Amino acid sequence: MLSLQDKVAIVTGGSSGIGLATVKAFVEKGAKVVLSDINKETGNQQVTAIREAGGEVSFFEANVAEEAAVQALVKFAVDTYGKLDIIVNNAGIGILSSTHELSYEDYERVIKVNQDSIYFGAKFAIQEFLKTGGGAIVNVASILGKVGEAGAFAYNASKGAVNLMTKSLAAEYSSKNIRTNSVCPGYVESGMVNKEALGDFYDGLVARHPIGRLGRPEEIAHAIVFLCENEFVTGTNLLVDGGYTAV
Repeated sequence: MLSLQDKVAIVTGGSSGIGLATVKAFVEKGAKVVLSDINKETGNQQVTAIREAGGEVSFFEANVAEEAAVQALVKFAVDTYGKLDIIVNNAGIGILSSTHELSYEDYERVIKVNQDSIYFGAKFAIQEFLKTGGGAIVNVASILGKVGEAGAFAYNASKGAVNLMTKSLAAEYSSKNIRTNSVCPGYVESGMVNKEALGDFYDGLVARHPIGRLGRPEEIAHAIVFLCENEFVTGTNLLVDGGYTAV
């Protein structure tokens, strides 16, 4: 098992939900973390709170849909902490729409944020990993990268791609001690996914998870930590879905 003590990690989309829970889980393991997000105010607030609790964390504002921004993010991590050991490509968006009414602009935006960001993150992280003898990539995909859902055409496309990109990277770089895995969460209670916001639709989501509830951000974060710590796991798409895909 790999110790995360003094490892340096980047977490994109790190100011809320799964991303924030992952940042906190890494800090608890002794890692130094760059919390990246497009939301500068919230990101800085979270960094301040984590630092006050004793964690070593920095904030970097980045739009992961832009290659230059991700390149700058990786450079910031290396300049700040001297190296990079882990990148968690977590940032993502979703748009619900009937496919015949989905604009190309909205489709393209989902692909850029959810899929292109994986390419950018992997590309620049791997360049650093090759200098230092290895590293770990964890891509946050989704159950909707495994099964289809009506009205989620762009999201399905992007997350399905994330899972295959993960396998491609593992096949290419595992021999160089660069492990790549993805985690595929079920629906997670976070942000607007809650009973108050969704009403009866929330109950329908819960019913699709045999475990009888939605996931919690920290449960996904613990799975991400596992994928970073276990040095014999590479190329897997780890389902953490409360049984959603079992039925």
